[in-house]
Amino acid sequence: MNRAEKQASIESVNATLKKANIALVVHNNGLTVAQMTSLRAKMREVGAEFKISKNRLTKLATKDTQYESLIDMLKGPTAIATSADPVSVAKGLVDFAKTNEKLVIVGGAYGAQKLDLKSVEALAKLPSLNELRAKIVGMLQTPATRIAAVLQAPGSQVARVISAKAAKGE
Repeated sequence: MNRAEKQASIESVNATLKKANIALVVHNNGLTVAQMTSLRAKMREVGAEFKISKNRLTKLATKDTQYESLIDMLKGPTAIATSADPVSVAKGLVDFAKTNEKLVIVGGAYGAQKLDLKSVEALAKLPSLNELRAKIVGMLQTPATRIAAVLQAPGSQVARVISAKAAKGE
């Protein structure tokens, strides 16, 4: 890797970190190409970016970002997953790590706050942004459907009474 390629890699990782709300560091030692492809697909599915770069270059890329606390975690074969939605990327990594013991979640950072493994697992248990939106829409729609049901009930009850009287011949 020549100097220009290294600089381009540093700039790419730096740009990714600057636009992300969360960055999680994982050790990916021993994952096969098929497993890495599956992991990358899972990360794209949840709207996250997954980058593998040299630790030395990643350390340089974290300068002037809120993720300088990640420098201590960059030891061994590491990769960084970043996303705008902190819950979805954490869920994706934790789910993948459950089925692949070779992927080890080291920790990460949510903004300037450093996260350990337990924090990442706790974050993964929270509902995602889309799930929260669905719950809010459901809660907003529920009162409207109940009001509509209440308003329709008296009319349908009157119709049933008239129908019953008509059936009796009264």
